[in-house]
Amino acid sequence: MPPSPRFLLLADVAEILNTSSAQVYALVRRGDLKAAKIGGRGQWRVQADDLETYIQRAFRDAEQFIAEHPFSDEGSDEGSEATEEV
Repeated sequence: MPPSPRFLLLADVAEILNTSSAQVYALVRRGDLKAAKIGGRGQWRVQADDLETYIQRAFRDAEQFIAEHPFSDEGSDEGSEATEEV
């Protein structure tokens, strides 16, 4: 079995994360996912280790969010906004 590549295309990252290339590009441009711009045409590459770091951080962030916002069955219409008639 060949070793995993060190660098991934944004399309490869999108496939791994099960999202779009545009979403991965947005993660890179916001600085959420570390990447390098290669060559004169500006092709982006993500190191496999940096992707793993991003994934682990995303799990930690989700864990923290869940801890701070416990799920409750009370108020079954939670998430819907109440409207007020004027």
